[in-house]
Amino acid sequence: MSGEVPAKHTGLRRVLRGPRPENVPLLVGRACALVGLLDIAAGVFPRFRHSRMHALAEVLPGSFGPFAAALSLSAGVLLLLLAHGLKRRKRRAWRAAVALLPLGAVAQFSYRHSLLGVVISLALLAPLLRHRDQFAALPDPRSRWRALANFVLMSAGSLTLGLLVVNAHPHRMIGDPSLADRITHVLYGLFGVEGPVDYRGNTSWTVAFSLGALGLLTAVTTVYLAFRPEHPAARLTEDDETRLRALLARHGGRDSLGHFALRRDKAVVFSPSGKAAVTYRVVSGVMLASGDPIGDVEAWPGAIERFMDEARAHSWTPAVMGCSETGGEVWTRETGLDALELGDEAVVDVADFSLAGRAMRNVRQMVKRIERAGYETRVRRVADLSDAELDRVRRAADAWRGTDTERGFSMALGRIGDPSDGDCLIATAHKQDPEPGEFGDLKAILHFVPWGTDGVSLDLMRRDRAADPGMNELLIVAALQAAPRLGIARVSLNFAMFRAALARGEKIGAGPVLRLWRGLLVFLSRWFQIESLYKFNAKFRPRWEPRFVVYRASADLPRIGFAAMQAEGFVTLTLPRFLRRGAPARRPCAHGVSERGARAA
Repeated sequence: MSGEVPAKHTGLRRVLRGPRPENVPLLVGRACALVGLLDIAAGVFPRFRHSRMHALAEVLPGSFGPFAAALSLSAGVLLLLLAHGLKRRKRRAWRAAVALLPLGAVAQFSYRHSLLGVVISLALLAPLLRHRDQFAALPDPRSRWRALANFVLMSAGSLTLGLLVVNAHPHRMIGDPSLADRITHVLYGLFGVEGPVDYRGNTSWTVAFSLGALGLLTAVTTVYLAFRPEHPAARLTEDDETRLRALLARHGGRDSLGHFALRRDKAVVFSPSGKAAVTYRVVSGVMLASGDPIGDVEAWPGAIERFMDEARAHSWTPAVMGCSETGGEVWTRETGLDALELGDEAVVDVADFSLAGRAMRNVRQMVKRIERAGYETRVRRVADLSDAELDRVRRAADAWRGTDTERGFSMALGRIGDPSDGDCLIATAHKQDPEPGEFGDLKAILHFVPWGTDGVSLDLMRRDRAADPGMNELLIVAALQAAPRLGIARVSLNFAMFRAALARGEKIGAGPVLRLWRGLLVFLSRWFQIESLYKFNAKFRPRWEPRFVVYRASADLPRIGFAAMQAEGFVTLTLPRFLRRGAPARRPCAHGVSERGARAA
């Protein structure tokens, strides 16, 4: 018989030989997490130490000697912290685990003479050493905020575990202390001070050492993160911006989102030839690119390869938000990633736009009504505004923002009136009031960025909340009517997420699944501007250009979605408004469309 294994038996052969090397980090990370949870359980719950799991739990790394409970907690928390880094193949997590496990093995043998404890430690250490080449990912960009986040999370975790420790010995507790006394005991214990709760026998020492260990662990990890060398998040350098502007000057007309690559809170990788580039930001371990690569299409594969190399080097999850159909085809062909239609971009061809006809009746009537109310519009390049007027526009745009933070990433520039952005377009609405406000007669602002030499792409929409409804429609129409004299042939408006599903789901003959999906989108529109943004865009009779998200695996989509929401500013890690002194209360925008245009809903 031939020595070859039939194809149908290759799966069995793989099982017999063990897991693939590329899956080892995931398995080791899960093993560390399991050991950490068992260590924590052994340190917190006395009954656990007397259960059938007692023999196993006592020989886990770190749970030896007279301070077993305290060391179990410390080892368990440390292993849980290391587990995520090991799953992401981080080199530093590997080094920490390799240092921790032998210490546990030596301690088991020295203090308890436990061979089983040594075996468990070495069993976990063996795959780490054997597959050390799998743990080569570089660390993520650092900042001092990680120390603050660690302090908050570790403090909350220590308080929770501390309460479990204090309440885990009810039969040895003297008296019946109140919940306030128990919380006080935990807080004191984290600082190494004796609290108001007392126990019989040696339990007081066990609880004290456990709380002290948790407090020390919180302090040590926070101090380490606070004083380690800082590697700030990448920023677009002046040289990078110059090179990107040169690429946009030659190839900027290809993608309406190209100019947004000039956001200065993005990093960039260039192709080996320098003829193409991909801009990105790293958020929660996701390397998030936006739009198509910049530059010559023939050089895109080189820039994409550099992007993927950077993602692999740091073990980041690669993703692309809002690329075009051409961009999606190149990304999937060059990387093996998948693409999913995210929504459609509304693009209006200036030559085809007109307010005449029944289809434009609502927009025409709204614009006429607002004009009769005394509003006038001005559409100009940023370079044509005086310094005083530009300063007024900036201040008004900031004051009229409906959120505390500037939103946008993939479809927003994040600035107005920069000296290098003189070719951007600003449309403003004005009305004289008997008593002029802080910004005079200025009532609304639309800001557009260049799209090649003959197009513009909507960046933000801001309006005075005291102004009449319809300011956005008025300024979009004004911009479209002024476009010919400015040499503009096409205008990109908002991005409508899941536009196709909304449009097809309301037609006659739509199936039950499509109707159910549309119903869910309409329901979600109560909180996210999905349906309202689609209907607003549809008023101007645009052509729809599909946009895609590119991802590695379906399991990554929730993580990518959360990272995108963070990047766009929909999820921010800030204190609640009522805890921030002097923070002005911002009211939600009264108009149906987001106060910034919500290009990424």
